[in-house]
Amino acid sequence: MTESDARAWIVSRFGDHKAALLERFGEIVGEENERQNLVSKATLDSIWTRHLVDSAQLVPLAPECGTWLDIGTGGGFPGMIVAALREQPVVLCEPRRQRAQFLKTSAGLLGLSNVSVEQRKVAALSGFTPAIISARAVAPVDVLFRDTLHLTHPDTLFVFPRGRSGTDELSAAKRNWRGMFHVKQSITDADSVIVTATKVRPS
Repeated sequence: MTESDARAWIVSRFGDHKAALLERFGEIVGEENERQNLVSKATLDSIWTRHLVDSAQLVPLAPECGTWLDIGTGGGFPGMIVAALREQPVVLCEPRRQRAQFLKTSAGLLGLSNVSVEQRKVAALSGFTPAIISARAVAPVDVLFRDTLHLTHPDTLFVFPRGRSGTDELSAAKRNWRGMFHVKQSITDADSVIVTATKVRPS
């Protein structure tokens, strides 16, 4: 997938306005990357494929209603992209102060009123039950299930973009967890997968 293909993918599914919103966020990330290392500089020239569409492809996999929790959002991926493409609330959980502030500032610049930022670890979150939980390169699947157990219900959908280790991570998680698990090929990288799960409970 080329950069132009990636932008066209966004336009075809979400429209020109959303594509422009993501483009603006890409610019914000590039500017902030000079002050703090949000993403690898080598990926900025392919930001549509490596970050924007890589995050956006998660949205069609989830129901349209309910709160979405993104763990360890960091530079905004996938959580800020999800928030830009959905109307429902999105909670960005990011314990690092400087990155949490970047996320708050970015939400304001983009005019996203559905975003809230929690500057803490996910284990310290409470008071709500997300319908969808995502995390990108934060921790192994098994650990993510463990750290979010207190927030979930049987219908909570987990959506985890993974690299080459995704299938192995899921196999390891199945030793300690039961549920309905699926692995989907990423559209941006032939070596990457998206792990989805529902009905997750300890074995």
